[in-house]
Parts: sequence; C-alpha cells; structure tokens
Amino acid sequence: MIRFECDYAEGCCPEIIKKLEKTNMEQTQGYGEDIYCNSAREKIKKICKCPNAEVQFLVGGTQTNMIVISSILKPYQGVISAQTGHINVHETGAIESTGHKVLVINTNEGKLTDENIKEIYQAHYNDENHEHMVQPGMVYISYPTENGLIYTKKELEELYKTCKECNLPLYIDGARLGYGLMSDENMNISDIAKNCDVFYIGGTKVGALFGEAVVITNESIKKNFRYSMKQRGGMLAKGRLLGIQFDTLFEDNLYFSISKHAIDMAIKIKKAFCDKGYRLLYNSNTNQQFPIMPNDILSHLSKKYSFCLWEKIDENNSAVRFCTSWATKKGDVDELVKDIQNLK
Repeated sequence: MIRFECDYAEGCCPEIIKKLEKTNMEQTQGYGEDIYCNSAREKIKKICKCPNAEVQFLVGGTQTNMIVISSILKPYQGVISAQTGHINVHETGAIESTGHKVLVINTNEGKLTDENIKEIYQAHYNDENHEHMVQPGMVYISYPTENGLIYTKKELEELYKTCKECNLPLYIDGARLGYGLMSDENMNISDIAKNCDVFYIGGTKVGALFGEAVVITNESIKKNFRYSMKQRGGMLAKGRLLGIQFDTLFEDNLYFSISKHAIDMAIKIKKAFCDKGYRLLYNSNTNQQFPIMPNDILSHLSKKYSFCLWEKIDENNSAVRFCTSWATKKGDVDELVKDIQNLK
C-alpha cells in the first residue's frame, strides 16, 4: 500500500536522527532551558526577524492549540474560528474542555476575512444581552487551512488590522506552516510573524519526530506562558529532544527545502488529476489535493493507494484528499501519476 492519507506517516528527517544519536549521552538542563533549545530559539527569532519574540516548544498540535488558547482567554471568553477550523472539528473538544467555547463562523472555503471578524464582533456588542453571552476573546486561523488553502499577504494584513481594531489577539495554527510558505503565494515566515500575536511552527507534520515551536510576539501573551505550559502538561522534562529537532530543522534551510519537496510532489499529483479532466473541490497549491472522482474509480485506486474521503458530492461521486509530505517518494508519485493517466 502506498500511503497518501496524511503527512505524518514517516518518522523524521535523517539529519535529526543523527543529531539525536550524537547528543544522546550529553547531560543538559531540563524543561527547555538547554543549549539546544536556546540555539533553536535564536535561529527561529532570526529567520522571523523578531529578536524580542518568545519561543517555546511543545509536543503536538492539539496540545499547542489548547495551551495557547486557554492561556489567552479570560474565563468568560471564546475563540473565533471558521467552521472547518481544526479546533472545531478535529480536536475532540479540547478547547471546550478548558472551559472556553469555539465561536464558529460559516465561511465559503474555510478562510476567515476581516469582514467576518467585524460581523461577529459587532453582533456581540450590539446585542443588548451581550453580558449574558460568551464574549469573543481572540481569533484562530490555520496556515494552510484544513482545505489546503492559504491566506495571501494582503488578506492576512487586513485580517490582523481588524483584529487589532477589535482588540482580539490573532493566533495562527502552523501545523503545516512549511507547506504553506513554500507554495506559490507571496508570503514568508517574517510576514507571518509580523501579522499575528502568536503562531506556531509545525514540526510533527514537517520533518520532526514530534514537536511544535510556539512563537509569541505579543508582550501580554508572553507573560507567564510557561506557567500555562506546566499546568497543562506541556513542559517536557527532556526538553532538549524538541530543541535538537528544531535546531536541526532550521540549519541550512532544511525546514524549507523539505517543505518545497512536498509541494513539488503535490503539484505533480494535482496536474495529473486536472489533465485527466477531474474537478478539484479546492484549488490548493499546498501539500493537500482534493480531486472529485466517481466512487467506482476511488474503489479501484484504494486497492493500491490510501487516501482520505473528504466529502460526499452526490450518490456517485466523492471528494478525497491526497496528501504529500517531506518524505514522499518521487517514485511513488510517478507511479500514482501513471495510474491516474491510465484510468478509464
């Protein structure tokens, strides 16, 4: 079986394994205060052009979202998200378990706009009963979105401007950040850092064994963040295991080169589906592709390839997701492309 159902099927970059093995018997401080975490922090701050940012390391995406969001919100506040947002659909109520509500906005393709934020903010405060309702306390987006789409620089700037006008911190879930940054849009990591209050750099899905790097630029969010990490079980005793990974990923542009590989593979798959005449549910230029295909063809492909059922279109057709990663083999993609070309 050739797997295209997710971007975390493999272990990690060989460079990380080598560095973990080389440093295995070293003694270091715990809880993310070691030399490797500090080195990774400096590299991340430099590439983000944020010398005063705070960088902390957590193990996984759900944990990161829960800790960041719960550390920002007051007890009576909720977090604004698109209806397709990961915190709303794929985290088993992790946010709600902290006592906070996900305030959902229905969007066309899963991207929030500045108008969405104005609408929900004004609707709340224009309601005479607003003190009896959950108050909007922050905004959550992901880059790329669950549907493989990304915000342009202009869209993000407009969104962040509105968030600041409404005094709503903007948080960007970067589980697949590398894949968004290496797509064909006009955004780099310093643009991300400049246009939000906090974001994270995904490692679990982009070359690491596990781990996410939280980058905080808002001074009020920095304060006491490590208390929240500890309380929520996110302060790893052997923190250097995270630091070593991110220190390696941000050595010689490794993070970006492996992300670019995933994009190159995804675009080859996208082109094969389009050349064959299949429609796409979303016009994604990231590592997730969503062709719409007859169910009988999907049944045929599933004998050799694994992929995710995404959405039922009608009785005879479904949208599915093919997902590439930093580790996707070119030979596997070439084989898939050939099989797509040979479909009847």
